[in-house]
Amino acid sequence: GRGGGSGSCLRNHLNGDLDRDDRDEGASSMAEEAAKKKRWKKSKGAVSAQQEPDKESGALVDELERQALEEKERDDNDDDEDGDGDVHGATGKKEEKMGGPKVQTEPPLVPICDMYPNGIFPKGQECENPPTQDGNMVFEKLEDCSCKLIKDDGLNAGLAFPTGCSLNNCAAHYTLNAGDTTVLQNDDICKIDFGTHISGRIIDRAFTVTFNPKYNTLLKAVKDATNTGIKCAGIEVRLCDVGEAIQEVMESYEVETDGKTYQVKPIRNLNGHLIEPYRIHAGKTVPIVKGGEPTRMEEGELYAIETSGSTGKGAVHDDMECSHYMKNFDVGHVPIRLPRTKHVLNVINENFGTLAFCHRWLDHLGESKYLMALKNRCDLGIMDPYPPLCDIKGSYTVQFEHTILLCPTCKEVVSRGDDY
Repeated sequence: GRGGGSGSCLRNHLNGDLDRDDRDEGASSMAEEAAKKKRWKKSKGAVSAQQEPDKESGALVDELERQALEEKERDDNDDDEDGDGDVHGATGKKEEKMGGPKVQTEPPLVPICDMYPNGIFPKGQECENPPTQDGNMVFEKLEDCSCKLIKDDGLNAGLAFPTGCSLNNCAAHYTLNAGDTTVLQNDDICKIDFGTHISGRIIDRAFTVTFNPKYNTLLKAVKDATNTGIKCAGIEVRLCDVGEAIQEVMESYEVETDGKTYQVKPIRNLNGHLIEPYRIHAGKTVPIVKGGEPTRMEEGELYAIETSGSTGKGAVHDDMECSHYMKNFDVGHVPIRLPRTKHVLNVINENFGTLAFCHRWLDHLGESKYLMALKNRCDLGIMDPYPPLCDIKGSYTVQFEHTILLCPTCKEVVSRGDDY
């Protein structure tokens, strides 16, 4: 009976005829199966949704790699076009890609050598040097200016003698020869002595230049003495009286230099002088110490009132290489046998006559190898040398000078006019 029931149940199941319990069990089974399918679909959808952004991210990476490759190719082409240009410019982009120069931090921590790995360092601040010129250039400019202002015309108008630039213990007659590399220093005392002429009418002028105020009293003493000489000079005045007045004023000054005190001394063997056409020293002298000649000044005469003071012995001697020369005014014709000496004499006669000249001026005329000829002329008495005049070493000398004309009713300081 059990087996028959079982078979009947199977047949009913196959035919779809299930009892209630069987139907409930089947429905439950089907619902569970449907839920599984639903969960599987949801899981598959989530996986698909996750794969979509991964694909987009991969595409973005591919695009960036492609752009990087294109940029590298462009850089390589630029480097090829630059060729052998500036080292830093040609390799700048490569240096950047390899790390390149580093930028300094704040506060600074990067070593300088790491900032410039190629060993090429920037220049520091560049400043101009102080304007300097050798003495020859300076005094040639002064002389060129004088020649332009006076319209240089050889012996008709121009310079009366070489520009003096005597330094420190050297009181007069020093000008630079070719090759002289003297440089004016801050503690130097420089005497500028220059003269001009029109048709031989000479104006002689001198002043002193300093850069250190410690010399101010010394300059004041000599300038005061010069003005005293100008004040005392006049028609019928004895030359010795002018010299005595100059000495009294100059010696009334004391100067302190480098911790030592000096009485300012007149340089007794340097004097003022009478000036005549084409003749700078025309016989009469104006002393700057007492005891001079009692000769009197006369109307119409032209004098250089020249005073020189010193902290040394108050006397000068010949020293250093000679640069000034002047033809002896009173010497007549002297026969010359040496061709070279004769040639140099002709050049001097044509260009300077009886006015003073120097080596530089002969150089400008294109002359060379003239020293032996000059010596020969001096030996013959045709010409006189005027070497630099110096006091003792370590002393300081100062010079001031003006030219005065003794008119009937007054004396004119012609070197102070607006036209000078």
